[in-house]
Amino acid sequence: MLTLHTYFRSSAAFRVRIALNLKGLAYESVPVHLLRHGGEQHLADFKALNPSELLPVLQDGGRVLTQSLSILEYLEERYPEPALLPGTAEDRAFIRSLALDVACEIHPVNNLRVLQHLTASFGATEEQRRAWVQHWIRLGFEAIEQRLAGQPGGFCVGHQPTMADAVLVPQIFNAQRFGVDLAAYPTIQGVWNHCMGLPAFEQAAPGRQPDAE
Repeated sequence: MLTLHTYFRSSAAFRVRIALNLKGLAYESVPVHLLRHGGEQHLADFKALNPSELLPVLQDGGRVLTQSLSILEYLEERYPEPALLPGTAEDRAFIRSLALDVACEIHPVNNLRVLQHLTASFGATEEQRRAWVQHWIRLGFEAIEQRLAGQPGGFCVGHQPTMADAVLVPQIFNAQRFGVDLAAYPTIQGVWNHCMGLPAFEQAAPGRQPDAE
């Protein structure tokens, strides 16, 4: 049985929930609240599971897997159908690069612990934190929008959801949450609309999780 340590609003955990759903894999959800009690990810039991104190964590039998993109790659290798990395070597490289545009260039500087550090060390207000998040999302989305131009099918690549969609859609959720106007990114908005019409994405959404507030 697969066990996913998750938080409803974690975009990294959202990615893995999408992938699990796309592959039709049943899993047990174990909520880890990132704010309650100073952050349950800092408690000893969770830190023993993942010393980085980050979500998500996927357990598959005796295996403990961390880092969302590594987990997606693991799921692709262990449960290859349906494929999250379809097509040619060039197609798969493009899919991975889109996922990394989000996972390496947008998400890390907007992660919760970065935002908390901005306030704790530099006195950033809630408004300044929001402006920070919006800046990095806009910068990243400008590039992704150009890269997606001309892609057919409504998904990031081709006519089926891939790893790129599983990573981009949660970042679009974050953009909406922090008040980024998506009108400037019609292709990205189209990916959101297309993907969220699919049960695998809709059921993975933050508001559908048992720990949603």
